[in-house]
Amino acid sequence: GNLVMAVLLILSILAIYILIERYFAIQKESLEDENFLMSIRKFVEEKNIEKAKILCKNTDSPISRMIEKGLDRIDKPMTDISSAIENQGKLEIYKMDNKITNLATISGAAPMIGFLGTVIGMIIAFQKMAREVHVSPPDLAGGIYTAMITTAAGLVVGIIAYISYNYLVNKVDKVIFQLEARTTEFLDVLHHNN
Repeated sequence: GNLVMAVLLILSILAIYILIERYFAIQKESLEDENFLMSIRKFVEEKNIEKAKILCKNTDSPISRMIEKGLDRIDKPMTDISSAIENQGKLEIYKMDNKITNLATISGAAPMIGFLGTVIGMIIAFQKMAREVHVSPPDLAGGIYTAMITTAAGLVVGIIAYISYNYLVNKVDKVIFQLEARTTEFLDVLHHNN
């Protein structure tokens, strides 16, 4: 029982760490700078692509890196520009999704590990019953207690990881929508200025 509880404790700490770390990483990626987008629009309209590229390099955000990829292919057809932005977008999304799938794994594994503790606890209780002629209720209760506590712990860890996973996936989806909207605006600006 102690080994199972130790594993569940490690998984719970890992789940909470991933939730906090990914929350702040995604929060940082989702911050929008209206001045950045207005400046890019102005530079593109003035055909000052070098200043736009410098602004992108000096701005640390997914949208700046995506627009920079588009600006690098400014003399290419719109399909090439769009494709470059889309490929960079996939990399940005991968960076945000990084580690989140571990929460899904924890949400599935923790209850199973808890059930393993249940099985171990029941085996202990039945072994005591098989070895002893007169089994006292406290002996049985110890094994059953181990069984129930590990199940409960596994379910709690699994529920926390599952809710965290869905919460973070929802946040990533919002950022993806935001990135798509901004890249569409950028492509419209390029289209109108060609």
